[in-house]
Amino acid sequence: MDFSLNDDQRLLQESLSRFLADTYDWETRQAAAGEPEGFKRETWQALAELGLLAAPLSAEQGGLGGSGVDVMVLMEELGKALVVEPYLTSVVLCGGLIEAQGTAAQKEALLPDLVAGQSLFALAQGEPNGRYDLTAVAMRAREEAGRWRLSGRKAVVMNGDSADWLIVSARLDEGSGEAGIALFLVEAGAEGVTRRGYPTVDGYRAAEVSFENAPATLLGLPETGFEALELAVARAIVGLCAEAVGAMTVACDTTLEYLKTRKQFGVPIGSFQVLQHRMVDLRMALEDARSLTILAAAKLEAPRGERERAVSAAKAGVGRAARSVSEGAIQLHGGIAMTWEYPLSHYAKRLIMIDHLFGDVDHHEERFAHLSAG
Repeated sequence: MDFSLNDDQRLLQESLSRFLADTYDWETRQAAAGEPEGFKRETWQALAELGLLAAPLSAEQGGLGGSGVDVMVLMEELGKALVVEPYLTSVVLCGGLIEAQGTAAQKEALLPDLVAGQSLFALAQGEPNGRYDLTAVAMRAREEAGRWRLSGRKAVVMNGDSADWLIVSARLDEGSGEAGIALFLVEAGAEGVTRRGYPTVDGYRAAEVSFENAPATLLGLPETGFEALELAVARAIVGLCAEAVGAMTVACDTTLEYLKTRKQFGVPIGSFQVLQHRMVDLRMALEDARSLTILAAAKLEAPRGERERAVSAAKAGVGRAARSVSEGAIQLHGGIAMTWEYPLSHYAKRLIMIDHLFGDVDHHEERFAHLSAG
């Protein structure tokens, strides 16, 4: 299998890398994270002007085709800079859902504003008692006089407090499991929608969202809602894994540079063999994570079972590698790595949070075993 990038993907990677190197230094990132919305709209608009908000979508929407490799390339670069702008939630996750599940009229109405940076989207999927199970949906949808209404609660909606639109999963009946789950579009400022935003431990933003007879519009066909949701989450997991690879790359590079410059007993501590071995272990964990991410990205177009096994294997493997790299990098640095001013502590917190988004190591190891047995 050829894992090399094509010309368009290479150009995309280089363009985003240059943009972030020129405009998104550490001070800029920290200032953006301190904004009321948790990011800067100016940066979001600049990403739109470069065409990067359209890149993970199909060619019809101005993108590269929407493959898993396209998502991987973008998210790895964003992970290196620890970008706080809601690229994964608004573009990869919700943009992909609208393109896959929306009607022609919905795509025509929503996607141009998304790729132009004019509208932000968030997925309201998780619920207080649902943990990582996509079928654990208690939110109810009912139709009244030809209009849909939603009632229930959603938890840890990433960037939910700054979104203009929410894509909400809800049940059409009293059943359980995959059947009966549909997706709905809800204006975030609509009557009956209450949002409580808060910062997360890694410096990003999330919200608890309550719906009380809130007006909603069905996104696409109800019978394909769960299928579209599962595929969109698989794409998001590939994006998260790639983001983790980018963050781990910086953590490893920062640690190696520290070992070369920090002196003890008059020599760089990197000359001590035991620390060299630890550094090799970190690099090996990083490369394992990169390989699993590439495989999962390549399998997004595979049949469902094969795709989901690859995604769960990647999420579990990357989660373990992320914990190993973050803990090892901090230990090799010593106390300085735990300070707020030193970037490595923020990379470590983001890596730990990535492990918990859309299922942690334990969840995906169990899921992989279940899918393999079936």
